[in-house]
Amino acid sequence: MIACYSNAQKDNFKHINFTKADSIAHIYKDKSVNSLPILSLLLTSKLDTDVEKFRAIYSWVSRNIKGDHAAVSKNTRKRKRFKNDSTKLTQWNNSFNKVLFKKLLKDKKTVCTGYAYLIRELCTLANIESKIIDGYGRSAVVNIGKLSIPNHSWNAVKLNNKWYLADATWSTGYTDLSTNTFIFDYNDGYFLTEPQLFIKSHFPLDKKWSLLQKETILTDKFVNAPLIYGATFKHQIVPIYPKEMINNISKNGEIIFQLQAKETIDLNKIEIQIGKSISAIKPSFISRKNQFIFINYKFKIKGFYDVHLRYKNNVIATYTFKVNS
Repeated sequence: MIACYSNAQKDNFKHINFTKADSIAHIYKDKSVNSLPILSLLLTSKLDTDVEKFRAIYSWVSRNIKGDHAAVSKNTRKRKRFKNDSTKLTQWNNSFNKVLFKKLLKDKKTVCTGYAYLIRELCTLANIESKIIDGYGRSAVVNIGKLSIPNHSWNAVKLNNKWYLADATWSTGYTDLSTNTFIFDYNDGYFLTEPQLFIKSHFPLDKKWSLLQKETILTDKFVNAPLIYGATFKHQIVPIYPKEMINNISKNGEIIFQLQAKETIDLNKIEIQIGKSISAIKPSFISRKNQFIFINYKFKIKGFYDVHLRYKNNVIATYTFKVNS
């Protein structure tokens, strides 16, 4: 059952201290995006390595550009409406992009396409190769069981002759829908993310940009996998088993969840939440073997259950179990 994955890509730069890059990004937090050459120069000119320069660019974009929830919702509705009419879809995309980039320049507010574009342009100006990757982003409301229309964009960046993945959109924060206010809440887990974790919620249209050289990238595997969350990326925890979100098990049957994580993960902070219960329970047994964590749980009562694995009070993976008699 153990699957051996490569080390997290960010570990390739564990000898790099990003404090200076993050500090520079903070110093220029009030700069506009009206002159990208100037902004790129300010962010990168005092840094020595490409990865530090990319970090400054990524940090600045993720901490200064607001997400536009209203634009995302409108674009989703229109694209669903025109998905079978290529002419109208192209017309809508062109008109939406014009409005999108005007708002980016004026209000420092955008959607995923704008984030990915801004990252790529700032990188290009700093002589760093970056690409916009289009595809499917998976969440609790989309790409469950089947693919929707393509709904997300992120970046690939070339550092030391190797490609890496990053998603500034999902790093930046969230919209409080009760007040329609964007909240900056930086999540470093989407910066140079290890591909085996990234593929859990990012499915590229061109499969080579999964960066998974030795694995077959299947649509069914993507849409049927367990749900993961921002905390999963924050703590760099990869759900390994069960491989699917929907599961069946017999009454009194025991499931052994398997996670891949760094050895710094505190096993005492892992809990299981059943359904909408506020309280969580400790696993009946939990163990670790190198980078793999095994969590035992027994279903004693027949029924249908939502099961959430939590780490430090944050959900990291969600499954459903039908317990048969």
